[in-house]
Amino acid sequence: MSLTIDSAELRLVRLPLVTPFTISTGTMTEKLFPLLTLRANGIEGYAEGVMDPLPDYLDESLPGALALLRTVLIPGVLGRRLANPQAITPLIAPWRGHRMAIATLEMAVWDLWAKSLGLPLADVLGGAGNSVEVGVSLGIGPIDETMNRIAAHLDQGYRRIKLKVKPGHDLALLRAARQEFPGAHLTVDANSCYSLADTALLQQMDAFDLDYIEQPLAWSDLHDHATLQARLRTPICLDESIRTVQDCRKALQTDAARVINIKVGRSGGYIESLRIHDLSAAFNVPVWCGGMLESGIGRAHNIHLSTLPNFTKPGDVSSASRYFHRDIIEQKLETEAGYMAVPREGAGIGVTLDRDFLNRVSDTPEEFRP
Repeated sequence: MSLTIDSAELRLVRLPLVTPFTISTGTMTEKLFPLLTLRANGIEGYAEGVMDPLPDYLDESLPGALALLRTVLIPGVLGRRLANPQAITPLIAPWRGHRMAIATLEMAVWDLWAKSLGLPLADVLGGAGNSVEVGVSLGIGPIDETMNRIAAHLDQGYRRIKLKVKPGHDLALLRAARQEFPGAHLTVDANSCYSLADTALLQQMDAFDLDYIEQPLAWSDLHDHATLQARLRTPICLDESIRTVQDCRKALQTDAARVINIKVGRSGGYIESLRIHDLSAAFNVPVWCGGMLESGIGRAHNIHLSTLPNFTKPGDVSSASRYFHRDIIEQKLETEAGYMAVPREGAGIGVTLDRDFLNRVSDTPEEFRP
């Protein structure tokens, strides 16, 4: 069995958010992302990019990613005979960095491949089960408003509440949350906004029984995270710092992280994500699936990835309706009692495009042929 990529389509999609989403680096009011379609043997494979318009999450940006996709990555697979998804590895090996752009291409290949086999992507990846455990991520806002949002999401059955923090919006928030919700499964995410100079403040977070503190220090600094972890009782979870399995190995060997957030879109795709998953399991370190406010295409990819056995902590694959009034897929990806159903009714990622709506929220697609 093999596939030959005979055409591709790339479009830019703009979806307004239901409510603004604020983290330490800024506020998002819409999700702007590239949507890639690869075609072979009458089948289509889909993926979306998770890079931001500007390099404020990592050092990759939408303009650069689009240029690489248009000029190098997409032309590199057109007309190619692929014996399996791993066959694209030598095609992307020459290019340094740009993990999100590479992931966009690689994930579409995996969806296409699973569809050619008539299998759900979870099965092809080695996952199992019909649902995955789900948490939520709450952006920065007034403390009293955040308490109301925590209560609402706990009532909906979500299994973990992640609170975004930053200097000046941290300890008071945690005191209020732990006082009002003493039994809640709480974590915090700093998105790299602290430094080792804030160690005394971060040590105070040990008092709030957090499952982990996510990415407290610089996105590029494993050494300081190892130094900080030695001074904290609360486990550190790394997100931005883990882009390759080599990053993961260095973090685990130095005890810079005791939990790993795997984002397939950040890590260059499934091949690298599977390596990070397996290495973390070998170190007996749990992983979970992070989110980037994806539409239904990216969300479906994340759900399938989350079926792998070492994803033992609730992931950020919550209901799409929390973010968008209307999604670009026909299926409803909605959480029930803290679990998200794996879309298994169709092969691949198991969702289909709502093309009429997609055409209204996207630019004119670019077509690519050999």
